[in-house]
Amino acid sequence: MCGIAGIVSFSKGSSVDASILTKMRDTMIHRGPDGASNWIPRHKKVGLAHRRLSILELNDIAAQPMCNEEGTVWVTFNGEIYNHLSLRKELLKAGHVFKTDHCDTEVLVHGYEEWGIEGLLKRIEGDYGFGLWDESKKKLFLVRDRVGVKPVYFSLQNGIFLFASEIKAILAHPAVSRDIDPIAMYHYLSFLTTPAPFTMFKGIFKLPAGHYLEIDTEGNFKTFQYWDVTEKSRNFELPKSSQAEQEQYYISEIQNRLKDAVKKRMMSDVPFGVFLSGGIDSSTNVALMAQFMNRPIDTFTVGFKDFHHLNELEHADQIANEFKTNHHQILIDETDMRGYLADLVHHQDEPIADWVCIPLYFVSKLTKDSGTTVIQVGEGSDEQFCGYASYMGYLELYKKYWKPYQSLPKSLQSLGASIFGLAANLQSSLDIYADIVERASKDRDHFWSGATVFWDRMKRKLIAAQLETSIPSQVMESGLLPHSYLEMDTFNVIQSFGKALKEKCPSPDVLTRMIYNEFKLRLPELLLMRVDKVTMSKSLEARVPFLDHNLVEFSMNIPMSFKVKGNEAKYLLKKAVEGLIPHNIIYRKKMGFGAPMGQWLRGEFGHQVASSILNSNLLKRGYFNLEYIKKLSKDHAEGRSDNSLYIWTLFNLTSWYDYWIDQKSI
Repeated sequence: MCGIAGIVSFSKGSSVDASILTKMRDTMIHRGPDGASNWIPRHKKVGLAHRRLSILELNDIAAQPMCNEEGTVWVTFNGEIYNHLSLRKELLKAGHVFKTDHCDTEVLVHGYEEWGIEGLLKRIEGDYGFGLWDESKKKLFLVRDRVGVKPVYFSLQNGIFLFASEIKAILAHPAVSRDIDPIAMYHYLSFLTTPAPFTMFKGIFKLPAGHYLEIDTEGNFKTFQYWDVTEKSRNFELPKSSQAEQEQYYISEIQNRLKDAVKKRMMSDVPFGVFLSGGIDSSTNVALMAQFMNRPIDTFTVGFKDFHHLNELEHADQIANEFKTNHHQILIDETDMRGYLADLVHHQDEPIADWVCIPLYFVSKLTKDSGTTVIQVGEGSDEQFCGYASYMGYLELYKKYWKPYQSLPKSLQSLGASIFGLAANLQSSLDIYADIVERASKDRDHFWSGATVFWDRMKRKLIAAQLETSIPSQVMESGLLPHSYLEMDTFNVIQSFGKALKEKCPSPDVLTRMIYNEFKLRLPELLLMRVDKVTMSKSLEARVPFLDHNLVEFSMNIPMSFKVKGNEAKYLLKKAVEGLIPHNIIYRKKMGFGAPMGQWLRGEFGHQVASSILNSNLLKRGYFNLEYIKKLSKDHAEGRSDNSLYIWTLFNLTSWYDYWIDQKSI
């Protein structure tokens, strides 16, 4: 994939400065080391820039920004269009002339000419972020893919509109000042990431998944949602028959759609491979890819030198041997982690407080150093098919406690919340339980996200000030950012998801509600962002077959009763891959991809982290209760509680602030 950037000037007398556009573009050399170019028309009201990572049609004729024959439609594109060959045939029949042989980018310019922006977005299948300029309308369309595999950022600054694949490119424009958005920070403390359209930078936003915006040289700004995870799947024909026959139908369709998703993502003119953990998802990627290859698959695994209980190396080895892959492995330790931290803060742009970024970086480096440029990853499977133990815990909580509790009179619910609150005041380890009871008594959903850090009661102890922000009027008037997001109440974010879901699915089951939340926040803004930022820092393109929209649309129509059976997480997917991968891989206990951060934070590194947090200028702004932060660090260091996630979340935040706002070296 690549790096895109652009400027639209809509103030009188202003124009695009080529040197500034180039400066923005070249902050992202890692996203596109194979070439770079700009396009600025004579009127200089727009400029498009591109950094190229060559994947398809490696010659210069496929360079970007790319235009149609007349030079009236221009595009700068990051991503892949997996059905571009079939669309090309359709466009050729309609009379369009292509200059490239098999470049997917060119389908965008001709597809827009033929079908318009909405028609184009309905037809393309892939992972993408792109800016498309219509010279006749003097209008820019900025697009993010359906699920949010690729990031797209933008900013409105005194008569100019800026966009890019990374925030650092926007920061390179002299009109952009650097400061934290306190409300975005507040929500980050709940989710390890900022919910779209926020970023941690005041005045810089990210386009939500499945959205596009348009802006013209008069400054007219509109946003649109063109896809949602609730879209009805094509060719969904559930037989009106027995439960067993319906289950078999689901299994068969999952198999077919997943096989097609993997096959599509093998489209490449450069070497490709698979990240292999030895779990169901990555093993399935290997097994399906093997069906289409006449050479060994390149597979890549990471583990820890000193914490063997976190490793899945033997299971990865089993799959590598089973499918005769060309297997690569790397082991890392605390020294490796500490040496990577400065690069982590730089490449993330805004804090993504997921320590999985650390092993992900080293396996990405191994992959690129081995000569591979495209990699398939397993993200998205657990969210669709209920693969996490935490999901099962939430379902059990809902069934056994939540529903019975909510059936009580409101007066008793309030009394219960008060009693649990008092108990938690005496014993802080009860905070989460008190928070759950408080949620129930206030009719606030029991599940907010699979990545929850500071719960509400904890945030009330952590935050010491009233937080506010200011948002450009164009953004607020577009409807992209609900007014409720500006309040110090993160439930407003979750509530907006629930309202949107009920408009499309009036009576969703509890698991569908959970999954919908994940597709609106955790998947696009945490899991997929960590994959994009880390892999692209090594000029490596990651592809996500489990998030093919044809599979996602289908899986969202499957009731909870089929996805979870007999207390078996991921039941339906496990049935779908029986016979494809070994039985012991399918039914072994899920480990997850992690890092021994709890142990690392109890040694010298932990003392350095605590000092770094407390000495950050961010803490001098009066937002935080310093004594509470000190207690978190002290209790963790002395083994009284595992506060590693809270500490890591604060460390990512203060490190980001020190580097990006104060512009200090780390």
